[in-house]
Amino acid sequence: MSKTRLRKTTSSLSMKSPLVEIPTMLNPNGEEEIVHFSHPRHPLAQVTLPYLFMCMGCKEFGAGRRFRCQKCDFDLHEFCALAPPSLKNHHLHVQHPLVFYSKSGGFLRSKCDVCGKSAKGYAFRCTMCNFEMHPCCTLLDREMDFPTHPHTLNLSPTTTLASADSSVVCGECQRKRSGRFYNCTICNYHLHAVCSKDMVNGLYVHGIRAPEKPNMLGAAAKLASNAIIGFIGGMLEGIGEGLGEVLIQNVGRGKAIKSRGKEANVAGK
Repeated sequence: MSKTRLRKTTSSLSMKSPLVEIPTMLNPNGEEEIVHFSHPRHPLAQVTLPYLFMCMGCKEFGAGRRFRCQKCDFDLHEFCALAPPSLKNHHLHVQHPLVFYSKSGGFLRSKCDVCGKSAKGYAFRCTMCNFEMHPCCTLLDREMDFPTHPHTLNLSPTTTLASADSSVVCGECQRKRSGRFYNCTICNYHLHAVCSKDMVNGLYVHGIRAPEKPNMLGAAAKLASNAIIGFIGGMLEGIGEGLGEVLIQNVGRGKAIKSRGKEANVAGK
């Protein structure tokens, strides 16, 4: 039986992120394990599995490499599990340092300034200018090569954020949405930053598309309609029960009257 041993693992989260030394263990299966603050009960083993998972840190999807608790079905992106306490001189926000936060900002969640999606869990925030981005977005660069496009794509500046009403249509999802985007200066091709993240979180390489968030308005309408239907159904049921009681009472009264009539006829004879 192989012995568990401790060692240091150096992980580079992005080209311009600081190197972080995190103590890890090797379990009897030869898998690297860490003890993470978000799940202190059991160690998390570094595994590669080709199916979809929800990261319990940043609350976003992923596939492939992750740190996983085999006992509790708990998963973390590799970059979330190894996130440093701060980022300095990050290429997407060089003005100020970014601090790692393990919890969202409360009921009114802020949005990531790169992909435009809500920050529901782990995030890097600037305490001086309210800039914020997902751990996954810290791995995006100003330039990228997308496998289905022949030219290098450049990330749009913060001053030209795409909105849902803009004319920018993503070449990958064929839709309009908020957030920054990559564009090709040669052939006017655009790619949402949120779509480009699939290259980082493992979805693209495994041919997985992240599930869309359900329409909250539709869900609310469905819930309301179910409540109304239930209310009306209860009324009808109550009315039905009332009618049934009336019918039973009438039938009972008819039988009583008929019985009395027979008794009177017998007495008259």
